[in-house]
Amino acid sequence: MLHIAVLGSIPDLLRLVAVPVFGWAAYRDVKTRRVPNRTWTPLAVLAVVLLLWDAYTVWTGPTAVGQRLFFIRVAISLGFVIPLSYGFWLIGGFGGADAKAFMLIAVLFPAYPVYYLPTVALPLQQTAVGVFSLTVLSNTVLAGIIYPLAVAAGNLARGRFSLAMFIGRPVPVKQVTAEYGRLLESPDGFDRSGLDLDALRMYLQWRDCSLADIRADPDQHRLPTSLPRVPNDPGDGSLATDGGDPVANDVDKSGGDDASAQAVADNTDTIDDPWGAERFLNDIDHSAYGTSPDQLRDGLEVLVEEDEVWISPGIPFLVPMFAGLVVSLTYGDVLFSLLQMVGLA
Repeated sequence: MLHIAVLGSIPDLLRLVAVPVFGWAAYRDVKTRRVPNRTWTPLAVLAVVLLLWDAYTVWTGPTAVGQRLFFIRVAISLGFVIPLSYGFWLIGGFGGADAKAFMLIAVLFPAYPVYYLPTVALPLQQTAVGVFSLTVLSNTVLAGIIYPLAVAAGNLARGRFSLAMFIGRPVPVKQVTAEYGRLLESPDGFDRSGLDLDALRMYLQWRDCSLADIRADPDQHRLPTSLPRVPNDPGDGSLATDGGDPVANDVDKSGGDDASAQAVADNTDTIDDPWGAERFLNDIDHSAYGTSPDQLRDGLEVLVEEDEVWISPGIPFLVPMFAGLVVSLTYGDVLFSLLQMVGLA
């Protein structure tokens, strides 16, 4: 039997724990679009310990040049990648799990790790800057670019032509509540800011009905008087909880404060609130993923009129991030190689 040894420093070998963790997180992101916070805690502790370990080793090392390079790379990784990830989260470009994962990469991989195989050392392609978290970031972006190209190619092959063909796919309306993503349609046509499907599931659970019920009698469901006296807990819109079970409805529909419930019901007779969109968003104790009453109303109007709609399933960002991490640890920096090929690096 052939045994191939993979050698490197102890901290670099311990950093490989990130690969299965990110692989599992990417799988969870695909299946549920939810990654538990506890996923990152052990890896974050390990990252801090390894960073301090490396800092001590370098600080007590023989060369001042090596010390300066290491601490410059740490400063760039922590001072650039972490604020960048946080900024993208603030503007909605990243989900919470995506931002946490990139912040973790910044701490865990500030400088290039090295793994010695019998005939070669990995990663193969390093950069002049030598900040490994930037390599993971650039490889993740490149991996993410492949997604819309693949989506467009699939739509072309199936003869689907639309303004949404680079970012979405058509699905039957009856399947919408079993999908993750966002509607790409409004009553006026193509709309990249359509209704979030998690918010749709929250709304349906809140008013205790199905999309089929609404489509069967949209005129009745547009009326505020059709709303339940005691709405349900909307949940978080996920198709499954962390345990893989359907999101439970823990509200007793027959209970509640009868006086307050009747007051709410009486109030619905006098407000101008088609579909109860404003009441839903005011009633829940958290945001429905930034959904506005108009987005919810427009989305429902589309879903009761059409039999097929375009949705953007989006790409769970942890998937290209996992791919970017694996490519970075093996090949190295793809963008730097491309720039070298054209004489720009």
